[in-house]
Amino acid sequence: MSYEAHKIRLIMELRKQGITDKRVLGAVERVPRELFVADAMRSEAYENIPLPISQGQTISQPFIVAYMTQALALGERDRVLEIGTGSGYQSAVLAHLCRRVCTIERYRTLLAQAETRFETLKLHNITTRLGDGGKGWPELAPFARIIVTAAAPTMPSALADQLDEDGGIMVVPVGQPGAQTLIRVRRDDAGFHEERLLDVRFVPLVDGMPQGR
Repeated sequence: MSYEAHKIRLIMELRKQGITDKRVLGAVERVPRELFVADAMRSEAYENIPLPISQGQTISQPFIVAYMTQALALGERDRVLEIGTGSGYQSAVLAHLCRRVCTIERYRTLLAQAETRFETLKLHNITTRLGDGGKGWPELAPFARIIVTAAAPTMPSALADQLDEDGGIMVVPVGQPGAQTLIRVRRDDAGFHEERLLDVRFVPLVDGMPQGR
């Protein structure tokens, strides 16, 4: 079976799982996931499962990528902050749906690999930064949307504070390993409003920077 056939099967599966936003499905269809996984795992690129990447991280299950993207309710003019570039797959999906993706990664090797993929795919609306994702990107705040691809132990207020006060949305997994919940936070004049979406399993959001990686 070709990559294209596998991709069509995945899109049909995502629809059955409740991904109804045609723009999100179109973005998933346009991004070649096989470029974001290790060569040895390319045969599994369109399976609806997470896969390991380097530095003990993972490329998220396609359903989770699509679900979190759909939950952001992205507009074409939105500027999005992504915490945790990882392989760059989520960034690439977002790049097809908004004006600008600002993505932060703490591992130098992962970021370099992701940047190469963005260049290969000519995704020129992605801005990258090596840094501590928990601190966000205050120089560029506020953001219309924020997506966090690692689980914070508690609601990350430093990131929430970087949301646009006029309807900004953040989607973030919160909790300890084995007890994580995906939360959607909306910000308006009255403050922050949290909504629990579903139980998830993510690698932890770690403070600080690693040494030499």
